[in-house]
Amino acid sequence: MRQALDLALRGLGKTTPNPMVGCVIVKDGAVVGRGWHDHLDGLHAEAAALRDAGDKARGATAYVTLEPCSHQGRQPPCAPALVRAGIARCVCAVGDPNPKVDGRGLKILSDAGVETVCGVLQKEAAWLNRGFLSLQTRRRPWVTLKAALSLDGNMALSDGTSQWITGEAARAESHRLRGENDAVLIGSGTLKRDDPSLTVRAVEGPSPRPVILCSDPAVLEGKYKALRRDAIVFVPEGTAIPPERSGHVYAVSSSAARPDLKAALEKLAELGLARVLVEAGPTICSAFIAAGLADEYQLFVAPVFMGEGRKITASIRLRRMDDAIPMTLRGVRTAGRDLWIEGGNPCSLDWLKQ
Repeated sequence: MRQALDLALRGLGKTTPNPMVGCVIVKDGAVVGRGWHDHLDGLHAEAAALRDAGDKARGATAYVTLEPCSHQGRQPPCAPALVRAGIARCVCAVGDPNPKVDGRGLKILSDAGVETVCGVLQKEAAWLNRGFLSLQTRRRPWVTLKAALSLDGNMALSDGTSQWITGEAARAESHRLRGENDAVLIGSGTLKRDDPSLTVRAVEGPSPRPVILCSDPAVLEGKYKALRRDAIVFVPEGTAIPPERSGHVYAVSSSAARPDLKAALEKLAELGLARVLVEAGPTICSAFIAAGLADEYQLFVAPVFMGEGRKITASIRLRRMDDAIPMTLRGVRTAGRDLWIEGGNPCSLDWLKQ
């Protein structure tokens, strides 16, 4: 199963809204077939592994990271294909919550006399496909908040200067994170101040779609790098939208003159985006943290103090220590000279275990 999980990772950033899936077929103690879902519209992992195994699949065991599908989509269903190939046993890591599957794949297999086991390395498989699972069950993307910080929690100096707080190694990891996500989200303030391209450059990987939470409609008239053809822009209801921008501009309910975060995430889910990386400034980062909508944290902390500045929690005001917002620590390491802290929202991590 670990081999299958490693294979599934080869589809990272290329399969949305489909999940990443890997499959290993074993017979008489030897691997006879390997496959993975490489990209959207490509062969499913089981089909690729069966093609690799050929006649050796008969009587073998298939190890799959997700319950085999049971419905016709962009590709034929995998559960019946495993039956036709003569697979004797199917071991999957986690069930598929897609309403079109949701146990039906395993039932097709068991009804055909195939032995089925589910739950092997379930925790690892759920983390691998956290975006897909969130899309299917919570109807919103999995949100990762990424920030470069000073030791005193600043994202920028008082005048907004933020380039560069962290070093090249941390920035390279930030580009890797972009390549793992379907979209990267900023606000109109960051768009105007930094004019970022939001592409993957420092490492190999696909560039995510830019998402702009727009509290200043004037930016729609600008020629900013991130406002490319595939950009998604959210504006408050009632905002006049220029005709040339109308294709990917969505008016949603607003809060504090800013597009509502939940409404924006729900729309991104409708568009099939499973994982979103937040690279916004302190105002939007604070809003995601306070609302409990940041599922995962990727924080790069530089060994510097910046004094008075713009903190990541700029708009959060607490009166009691009991109200402090928790983060579950998942890992601490270094990226060059900087500290790299990986964490998660405890509620999101608990949900993922279910």
